[in-house]
Amino acid sequence: MPTSTIERAPVETREHEKYDRLIASAQALPKLRVAVTHPCDEASLGAALEAAALAIIEPIFVGPRAKIAAAAAALGADITAFRLVDAEHSHDAAERAVALARAGEVEALMKGSLHTDELMAAVVRRDGGLRTARRLSHCFVMDVPGHATPLIVTDAAINIAPSLEEKRDITQNAIDLARALGVETVRVAILSAMETVNAKVPSTLDAAALCKMADRDQITGAVLDGPLALDNAIDLGAARIKKIRSPVAGQANVLVVPDLAAGNMLAKSLTFLADADAAGIVLGARVPIILTSRADARLTRLASCAVASLVAAAERARRPLPEV
Repeated sequence: MPTSTIERAPVETREHEKYDRLIASAQALPKLRVAVTHPCDEASLGAALEAAALAIIEPIFVGPRAKIAAAAAALGADITAFRLVDAEHSHDAAERAVALARAGEVEALMKGSLHTDELMAAVVRRDGGLRTARRLSHCFVMDVPGHATPLIVTDAAINIAPSLEEKRDITQNAIDLARALGVETVRVAILSAMETVNAKVPSTLDAAALCKMADRDQITGAVLDGPLALDNAIDLGAARIKKIRSPVAGQANVLVVPDLAAGNMLAKSLTFLADADAAGIVLGARVPIILTSRADARLTRLASCAVASLVAAAERARRPLPEV
């Protein structure tokens, strides 16, 4: 039995042209005002400080003052130039960060050293949260070595077993994200285990329904096709072998998975077997939410901030001009 393990190449030794372009685009925009929620460890505080140093974000630190100061001291960082909103604990920090967003003082939230559930509970609260008419969903913007463009994978973190209506919102959120990132032609593959409609496989029925919803303008801004298996969604050769003719097959840039388990496994397979990096963001709330993991590399955290900046810029552009 082989005993060796596969090790990922160090992030610093790999090329990241796609993330580099995202970061450069964000640097050309006004700095994004971000409530960094409970940044009480070196990783989360350091990521926010580096994004600030690169002029991507303007952070407001929200959390227990003493813990944030201790993290800054461990980093050897001076944070006196930044606004700090004191909070008793992580739950309080999440509530205060959401309140800043509701008041228009920040344009995004960034997860620090608290559980995702703690932050999202404050976001989705019916009274005082950041809900909109759109279902919240998570997207990974994945930098896959050898793949020409970023791949958007949704949803791998929020919606466990989404209904058809929820998948409609998940798909629209991903399309809006792709357009904010500057993708001219958004090609959405609705994934399943096969590329034919099969009544015994519910995800194929949902895929067909979503494509018809796009035909009726219930989903806009992209070309959809599905059901598609992963191979014929992203590989032209596989699509040709299966004789699938569509503007999406073989060249999808958005992958909509059937459920959270499939999305999580797909994203982690790309990360650990294909050396991909995954910048995470939650969409569908009043402001974008930057979700980072303690395991995220430095560049991935910066790319997540850059993605949020581009999303916020697109939202600003959509807002009606004030009447004179």
